[in-house]
Amino acid sequence: MPPPSGDAPWVVFGNSLVTDLSIWDAQAQALSGRAGILRYDQAGHGQSGQPAGAVDFDQLGGDLLAVMDAAQVDRAVYVGLSMGVPTGLAAHRIAPDRFTALVFSDGQAATAPGGAAGWTDRIRDARSRGMDAFAADTAARWLTAGAASGVRERLIRMIAATPLKGFEACATALKDYDYRDQLERIDCPVLLVAGAEDGAMPASMAEKLRPAIAGARMQVIEGAGHVPCFEQPQAFTAALTAFLDEIEGAAR
Repeated sequence: MPPPSGDAPWVVFGNSLVTDLSIWDAQAQALSGRAGILRYDQAGHGQSGQPAGAVDFDQLGGDLLAVMDAAQVDRAVYVGLSMGVPTGLAAHRIAPDRFTALVFSDGQAATAPGGAAGWTDRIRDARSRGMDAFAADTAARWLTAGAASGVRERLIRMIAATPLKGFEACATALKDYDYRDQLERIDCPVLLVAGAEDGAMPASMAEKLRPAIAGARMQVIEGAGHVPCFEQPQAFTAALTAFLDEIEGAAR
């Protein structure tokens, strides 16, 4: 969706593991008419092709830049969810001048200690029980107990529709990545967002990402777990819109 005028910004959205570009439907609708919207499915997800084997985040970051090139988007605000955070960090390391601002939601700059074993277990579980069972368990872990039934059912369908091969490839990338050295090199505005009920994620982002990125600010979304843009779309969109207003005002 192109911007309404030549002066309007582009906003590029990067999805999480086992979701597709529709995870951003509410934000795309809300920003229509004030920004150019570019959504895409990361490798092996949604309508994207299946990778031949395992991928890493340098490749996924390169994919993001290739999508921007194909859409003729020179510079943009990037919004990444979960897996979309290291994807954005990788792309920023390759081409920092392509990003006017960054929004990182419910993600980390490096694999957590012991995290590789957890991803190995999840891959094994998805292989043995299938994506339908994996989807139900994942949605239960990602959403709060109070999530609306329609939201829960839609997320389960989205996760279950993810090809096992695509999940395996990107989950393997999550086993071993580290972009912490990139954080201090970020010199554009950054907004960090976390669901209040996403386990240790809010504290992790506040303690590890916010101090390492100069000028970064953080917003915690109440009543949300791992996918606040989806579970609490109005609150997430309000935080994003306020951030866009601020950076656009500073640019004038």
